[in-house]
Amino acid sequence: MALRIAVLRETAADEARVAATPETVRKLTALGATLAVERGAGLGAGIADSDYEQAGAQVGERGQILAGAAIVLAVQAPDPATLAGTAPDAWVVAAFDPFRRGDLVSAYAAAGLEALAMDWMPRITRAQSMDILSSQSNLAGYKAVLEAASAYGRAFPMMMTAAGTIPAARVFVMGVGVAGLQAIATARRLGAQVSATDVRSATREQIQSLGAKPIFVEGVAGIEGEGTGGYAGETSEDYRRAQAELVAGHIAKQDIVITTALIPGRPAPRLVTDAQIATMRPGSVIVDLAVEAGGNVEGAVPGEIVTRHGVAIIGHRNMPSRLAADASALFARNLHNFLAAFWDKDAGRPVLDSEIGDAIRLTRGGQVVNPRLQS
Repeated sequence: MALRIAVLRETAADEARVAATPETVRKLTALGATLAVERGAGLGAGIADSDYEQAGAQVGERGQILAGAAIVLAVQAPDPATLAGTAPDAWVVAAFDPFRRGDLVSAYAAAGLEALAMDWMPRITRAQSMDILSSQSNLAGYKAVLEAASAYGRAFPMMMTAAGTIPAARVFVMGVGVAGLQAIATARRLGAQVSATDVRSATREQIQSLGAKPIFVEGVAGIEGEGTGGYAGETSEDYRRAQAELVAGHIAKQDIVITTALIPGRPAPRLVTDAQIATMRPGSVIVDLAVEAGGNVEGAVPGEIVTRHGVAIIGHRNMPSRLAADASALFARNLHNFLAAFWDKDAGRPVLDSEIGDAIRLTRGGQVVNPRLQS
C-alpha cells in the first residue's frame, strides 16, 4: 500500500502559502506516494483544487485527507489536536519555531507524533536545497524593498530631467544574511544608493560584490566568519557601543532602512533606537523583518505600519506570504527535495540519516528528543 502524504490548508493569520504545489504533487507521486490535499489549501497561492486533482492528488476535507496519513506537510506546524486520524507515529513536516513554541513541541510529543522542524535544517552543502529559511528569506528581502518603495514618497533612481535632477534614494541594509543580500541586490536594481552593515566581518566582500558600500566598525573586533548555523552570534559590549555610534551617524543620512538581524533562540537584537529614528527626515521608511522575533527597531509593531517622528516603520508579519505563489513554490520544492533525498524504494518511504534527522527531529515516541531543547 502506497505511503499516504497529506497536505494541509493553513489556518494561521496572515498565512497564504501552501506546502505542496501541483509540481511537487507529481514528483512525490512518482516516488510511489499517494497525495491527499485539503480542500482550498492552495487558494491563497493561486492554486485551485482542480489543479491538484489534475496532478494526481486526492482533494477532500481535513478528516478525509488525514485518514491513515503517514506524513503530513504544512507550512506552519498545526495544532496536533487537529491531526486526528493519522497513522501511528506520523511525521509532521513543517516550520515549528521550536524555541518560541515550546508548548507546541510538548503537545506533539504527547500526541505521539514525530515533529520534523524544517526551520532547523542544518546549513550544510547537501541540505541547501531543503533549506526553507533561505528560500523564504530570499523572498522576504526582495519584498521588503518593494514595500519600502511603495511607502516612500519619492523615486528610487536618480533621474535627470529638464525640470531638474532627482537624487537617488539612500538605502541602508542592516544584517547581511540571505534576506539582507537580496534586499541589497533589489535596491540596487531599482537604482538606489545602497550601504549595508553586519557584525560578521566576512560579509564585507559580499556587500561590495553587490555594488553596495560596507559600513563597518573599525578597530574593534566583531564576529569573524559565521555564527551558529550561518547566523550571527552575540557581540562584545565594546563592539555594540562602537557600532551604535557608527550607525547613528549613518542612519541620519538615510531615506530607507531595512533590518534583518536574527539570533536563533534569542530575541532579535535592537539595532535602531527611537533617538536614531528621530534623526531621519520625515517621509523616510524603515522595514523591520525581525518584528515577529521582538524587532530590530524600537517602536515597530507586528502586523502594523506605525509612524514615529514622521518616519514610517513597517512591521508586516510573515513577509514571504505576501508573495504567496512564489514562496509556496520554493517551500514545496524544499519539502520535496527533503523527502526525495531520503526516499528508500524498498521501504516505500523516506528513511532519515543521523546528521539531518537528528538535527530536525523534535519529538519521537512520545518524548521531546532534540538535544537543543533539552539543555
